[in-house]
Amino acid sequence: MLATACNENKSATGNHEGAATMSADSLAKHIAVLASDEFQGRKPFTEGETKTINYLKEQFAQVGLEPGNGDSYFQDVPMVNITTAAAPAMQVESAKGKFTLKGYDDYVIWTDRTDSLITLDKSDLVFAGYGVVAPEYNWNDYAGLDVKGKVVLVLVNDPGFNSGDSSLFKGKTMTYYGRWTYKFEEAARQGAKGCLIVHNTQAASYPFAVVQNNWNGSRLRLDNRGKSEQLCDVIGWVSGPTANKLLTAAGLDSTILAKADVRGFKGTPLPVKLSTTMRVKTVYNQSHNVIGKLTGSKRPDEYIIYTAHWDHLGIGKADEKGDTIYNGAFDNASATAGLLELARAFKSLPEKPERTILFLSVTAEEQGLWGSAWYAQNPIYPAAKTIANINMDGLSPFEATKDIIVVGQGQSELEDYLKEAAEKAGRYVAFENHPEAGYYYRSDHFNFAKAGIPALYTERGIDVVGKGKEYGEKVHEEYQEKHYHRPSDEYDAATWTLAGGLDDLKLLFEVGKRIAFGDKVPGWKDGSEFKAKR
Repeated sequence: MLATACNENKSATGNHEGAATMSADSLAKHIAVLASDEFQGRKPFTEGETKTINYLKEQFAQVGLEPGNGDSYFQDVPMVNITTAAAPAMQVESAKGKFTLKGYDDYVIWTDRTDSLITLDKSDLVFAGYGVVAPEYNWNDYAGLDVKGKVVLVLVNDPGFNSGDSSLFKGKTMTYYGRWTYKFEEAARQGAKGCLIVHNTQAASYPFAVVQNNWNGSRLRLDNRGKSEQLCDVIGWVSGPTANKLLTAAGLDSTILAKADVRGFKGTPLPVKLSTTMRVKTVYNQSHNVIGKLTGSKRPDEYIIYTAHWDHLGIGKADEKGDTIYNGAFDNASATAGLLELARAFKSLPEKPERTILFLSVTAEEQGLWGSAWYAQNPIYPAAKTIANINMDGLSPFEATKDIIVVGQGQSELEDYLKEAAEKAGRYVAFENHPEAGYYYRSDHFNFAKAGIPALYTERGIDVVGKGKEYGEKVHEEYQEKHYHRPSDEYDAATWTLAGGLDDLKLLFEVGKRIAFGDKVPGWKDGSEFKAKR
């Protein structure tokens, strides 16, 4: 049994030992290396992966961390790289006639299957609302629908988002049912041949241009050969205007989309048939998580895991400047560098932490949180003895802020630990401005949460010291619009002070240090969907 006593070692957690060793200069040095063109955007299965994981291994060893997987710093993650070559067009037939949709401009499709040829041959289309089956919300968009062997058209996000009805699901706050990954999973469980999500920038929290990055590219998945797995043949997105074209062809209009927001909505077959093809090439290989360990002095079999994903998008479509390298400086070289700084800080403490601390840099987050999923499914250290996960996905490159933002309000007691640490530092905890974006389900902590491990995930604040929230929100929005998943996400020594990121890192250090030297085990809060799992 894990200890649950409430007393904590106040002397070990009430000072600033360790945190003072972290510096913006050291962070910048690591970011500059990891986000350099030499590392080629750090995509798994590439030379960029080899350089990245070897760099992390060397840095872990230099800090003095033990190998975290026996005598190795690596955990093999068996994966398959699926490269698709979709036909340039999709044919649409209805009683009103025929027309053609243009790939990339009107829709983006891919597959998680490994068949060499995927075909839609006059496949029936069905509108299935939000594509959600949620008994706890008394909601089933597939009730009475036959979608077997057909393509379903569904909306992104939850019914509460578009309707503004706070009584539906969690209102504007996205649940996992609103995530695109869930839509594809549920469509497959229902026996659908394909699933197309109607894009909406506000509901998805990113423009269609981000979706277009998936056109005829390669995607990674866990190698699940030998396991039973339900998958659609074709998955992807259609633009809003394209969805309207399909509805018009079916003799309907966009008002049917709004009807999906109302409880009791019934999906409907659309008298439309879709035809296209997609060729598929697969390569099986192994990617790698990188893990270092600092063994606890008194409770070495109880574990705290800090995580940050090392991967980004590699080399891809050129931007308007001709740049093809998706360097991922903010996302996520910054937090990967932060992981190294945290390791250095803990190693510098005059007393060893009482609990074991793991520093885990995971692969393939950008492809679907696969590295953390593999660890959660194949833990090196027992999940029942893992008492906390603190995840980082992007450290602020810019000025210090008064706030630090918790993603997933009301999930675990780690939120309270952070609040206390922030108050001691003269700062405060705020909560995400855009809970409709579903960020709690979009980074690696989610896989630990699903395993029942209390997980904390934060974002950079927006209440910039001396400039205020409006300025901070503008900076945040500018990154989302201009740099998110684009080649322009690069390290800039002239503007990246890293003051905000360093301050946040120190708070996360204090949270982990409190757990590492204390007796208490943080738990899930009442109302969290993960509490029962623990």
